[in-house]
Amino acid sequence: MSEGSVHFTRKDGIAEIVFDRVEAMNALTWSMYDRLAAIADELAEDRETRVVIFRGAGGKAFIAGTDIRGFAAFTKGADGLAYEAKMDDYVGRLERLPQATIAVVEGYAVGGGLAIAAVCDLRIATPESKFGSPLARTVGNCLSAKSYARLQDAVGTSWAKRMLILGEMMSAADAHAAGFLTDLVPADSIAAKADEMAQRLLRHAPLTIGGSKEALLRLRDANLPDIEDIVERIYGSNDFREGVRSFLAKEKPNWTGT
Repeated sequence: MSEGSVHFTRKDGIAEIVFDRVEAMNALTWSMYDRLAAIADELAEDRETRVVIFRGAGGKAFIAGTDIRGFAAFTKGADGLAYEAKMDDYVGRLERLPQATIAVVEGYAVGGGLAIAAVCDLRIATPESKFGSPLARTVGNCLSAKSYARLQDAVGTSWAKRMLILGEMMSAADAHAAGFLTDLVPADSIAAKADEMAQRLLRHAPLTIGGSKEALLRLRDANLPDIEDIVERIYGSNDFREGVRSFLAKEKPNWTGT
């Protein structure tokens, strides 16, 4: 499989970022994350761009998570701590962008894809789209404190537990009903809807947008606890290694709770 690409264009105050690794449902590789971080750094200093649109190539997935092959090299809990810190850095750069951000979701937004969609300010999706973070039935890992807080803030505690513990996928209809989605739009109209929303945002005060985003982030993170002991224990477990092995081998995992 290819390492994938992250395409970046800007025109008339609107930037578009497209995740392109269609053969793997746009699952992100480290090179794609690094490219995304560089784009975010550039946008953070860009005062001409007022709106950023994120979308996946191919029409079948926004992002179907992180490429699991990278987990095969993990041997201890500290590897998981480093990974989650790295993910917090990548996703945090997007979350802190001063521009208004829109996720345009067609198909699956799973794992890292859900995390990126969740930190966008607005989300539109097709009725067929699905959202999830099925850690307990796939790889057997966990999230950082910030990632848990982002997910809980985006979909609510009940749906976060359904995703994380039951391994359930959230339908577009449920996501819309829960307030996670701003709009549900047919696939043949979603690009036009994104452009319409972007044009509306261009007319709004950029300092108010950026300031409101930052204020809400500070409120959410004000009392964030330290859960590194949980992260280290889970990533250092036999179950995590079994989850990675079985996922890559396309077998059912044999969980032992150790």
